Amino acid sequence: MKKIDATVLKETKYIAAWIFIFSVLMQAVFLVISEWNYTVLLGNILSAVFSVLNFFLMGLTVQKALGKEEKEAKTLVKVSQLYRSLMILVVTVVGVALPCFNTVAVIVPVFFPRIAIAMRPLFDKK
Repeated sequence: MKKIDATVLKETKYIAAWIFIFSVLMQAVFLVISEWNYTVLLGNILSAVFSVLNFFLMGLTVQKALGKEEKEAKTLVKVSQLYRSLMILVVTVVGVALPCFNTVAVIVPVFFPRIAIAMRPLFDKK
């Protein structure tokens, strides 16, 4: 197995940190509106873990694609995107379907990585 690139690890840690921050904020909102219970925590954890995993797998795919020809790299990225999207869809459907997970707490964290990526220029030191 090829070594995981330092950039993939660094960016995954960045995304994981922001997902944690946003998750804490979401938990606080549920507490403030008096809607918090264990299902909120479980739903948040489920979705947050798979959101970080999704981002990490995307990074591995990009790392792998860099060593391939253009056509092969495009195919690899498309297949990876399909499988990762299916993974997120299945996790979300399971989270919504099972009563031990809060629906909102399952759906909202899926968007946390996009928010973190959009905020990246604000914290970039260059």
